[in-house]
Amino acid sequence: MSTTRPRPTPDAPDTADRPVVSVVVPVRDDAAHLDACLRLLSVQTVPPDEVVVVDNASRDGSADVARRWGARVVPEPRVGIPAAAAAGYDAARGDVLLRLDADTRPGDDWVAHALHVLADPRVDAVTGTGRFDLPGAWGRRVARLYLGAYYVLGHLGAGHPVLWGSSMAFRADDWRRVRDAVTRVDDVHDDLDLALALGARARVVVDRGWSVGVSARSVRLGRQWAPRFGRAFRTLGRHWRVLPPWDRWAARWGRDPAPGA
Repeated sequence: MSTTRPRPTPDAPDTADRPVVSVVVPVRDDAAHLDACLRLLSVQTVPPDEVVVVDNASRDGSADVARRWGARVVPEPRVGIPAAAAAGYDAARGDVLLRLDADTRPGDDWVAHALHVLADPRVDAVTGTGRFDLPGAWGRRVARLYLGAYYVLGHLGAGHPVLWGSSMAFRADDWRRVRDAVTRVDDVHDDLDLALALGARARVVVDRGWSVGVSARSVRLGRQWAPRFGRAFRTLGRHWRVLPPWDRWAARWGRDPAPGA
C-alpha cells in the first residue's frame, strides 16, 4: 500500500547515530542539469557522506561538473541507465543508497526525509513523487497523473509498490542481496527492475510527502513513448518468467507460490 509519511524534523541527527549515506546519480551528456542537481545536494540539512556520479560515456563536461562539486566519478562505458545505476550502487560505500537522476532537483531535506523513513527497520525502500517543469499548476497535475498511473500499474504487476528512479532510497544490504538478479545491459526500466528483484515480500513505501522537481522531458509527447512502454513490458516479462504476478501476490500475502513456480 502507498504510505504517506510526516515531514522529518528539521534538526539533523548526530552523524554518529545515522547510517553512512551514498547518493548515486547516473549521467550521460547532461552537464547543465547535473550542475543544478549537485548544487542542491551540497546544501542538504543532512549532507550525504558521498555523492557517486556515474559517467555513462558522456561526451560533454558532465564528469568535470561532478568533480567540481566534489563527487566521486565512476565511469561506465556501457550506455544505458541499467548499467550506469548498477555500477553506481556497486561502487557506493554507504549503508543507505539514495538515487537521483541528473535532471532531478531535491529539496534541502531530501536526504533527511529518506533517513527518517528508513529509520523504521521494517521498511526496505522508499520512493517519492515529483513536479515537472511545466507552467503553473500543470507540473504537479501531470506528475500526479503520470506517477499515479505508474505506481498503480506497477503495484499490480509487482505485487507491491514499485520504485521511481528520480527519487528513491534503499538499503545497501538489499542491493547486495539482489545485485545479481537485476538487468544491467538489456533495455529495461532499471527502477522497476530493481523493485521486482527486491521481491514480493519487500516493504516499499511510496511517500507522497517526499517530492522533487524534475525535467518535463520524460513526459513530452513524441516517439519516446513506444520505447518506454516496450521497456516496461520487457521488465515485467523478465520477472514474470521467474515468478508470475499471481504468485507474487500470493507471496505478498504470506502464502507459498503455486507448485512449480
